[in-house]
Amino acid sequence: MLKWLLVFVLCSLVFSSLRPLLARLGLGRMPGDFRLYIRGTPVLIPLGSTLCFSLAFWLLARLI
Repeated sequence: MLKWLLVFVLCSLVFSSLRPLLARLGLGRMPGDFRLYIRGTPVLIPLGSTLCFSLAFWLLARLI
């Protein structure tokens, strides 16, 4: 459980820092990605994207 929490936090940090680039590519708008506006500042919570990327990296690690 702790490993999944660590993966989620790390993926969230990566998505937050790469948000402008990923938005141009169309990522970060999957079902399950939440965009909240707190005092006019958008806050992205990429739950769906994090799960998809975690699954993709897990499958890649299993193949290697």
